[in-house]
Amino acid sequence: MSGSTELGSALRAWRDRTAPAEVGLPSGGVRRAAGLRREELSQLASLSVDYIVRLEQGRATSPSPQVLSSLARALRLSDVEREHLYVLAGQPVPGPGHVSQVIPPGVRRLIDQLDGAPLSVNDAAWNVVLWNPMWAALLGDPTQLSERERNPIWRHFVGPAYSVQQSPEHGARFEAAMITDLRAARARYPADAGLLSLVEDLRSASADFARQWDAGVVGEHVSNHKTVLHPAVGPLVLDCDVLAVPGSDLRIVVYTAAAGSEDADRLRLLGTIGTQVLGAVSAGPPGAR
Repeated sequence: MSGSTELGSALRAWRDRTAPAEVGLPSGGVRRAAGLRREELSQLASLSVDYIVRLEQGRATSPSPQVLSSLARALRLSDVEREHLYVLAGQPVPGPGHVSQVIPPGVRRLIDQLDGAPLSVNDAAWNVVLWNPMWAALLGDPTQLSERERNPIWRHFVGPAYSVQQSPEHGARFEAAMITDLRAARARYPADAGLLSLVEDLRSASADFARQWDAGVVGEHVSNHKTVLHPAVGPLVLDCDVLAVPGSDLRIVVYTAAAGSEDADRLRLLGTIGTQVLGAVSAGPPGAR
């Protein structure tokens, strides 16, 4: 069996074992198998359906490291599986000098247990690695966006913007904290091409980012109040907290509402109606993670 055929077989097996709910997608409708459809993997990995088909059939023989990284993240591969993916594709396995998007099993279990709160998991460059259905219902379906457009730093400074409002003071704190995180990540991973590209593209696309980056602003994450202007349930005033994952660069962003408040009631309603009423949340003032 050739390497490309083995790669295709491995991709099909990983796709078949991945349940939609595990990657933040609705699992309703008639399915021939429990795993992901090619169209769903295409959305998650920001690749065309035709390219997924050619990979699985062994007709696309030289996937780039960027493609492999997207597939590994979308399929939730373990460290060993991710290494095997690169070997099958004939690409060097990323070393410790690159940003990791591997989510430990304990973090996955935590996410499953917090299914009533909108949350996302982000890597050291603040790329969105994982999200739950509540996060998609609150802020819009991220599968409709490219990987770059899912990054909250990119969305804040460049767009497309979230439908979120926050005070100028909180907005300034958010920007300082995120720029500080990017600067620290670049120092830890100076050879990561994706991270370097993100920083340079941000500097080119946003004069505000470039000014603050060059000025060396420094900040830290604090609990933040944000108003999400939701088209179905109305405005929700929520607390946004950033939780660090010990032993990794991952960060979990969680939205919660005060107990007994109208916002908590709206959040529960949002959990009931889910993403079926949404598509993408309409654009508004920037500032969401």
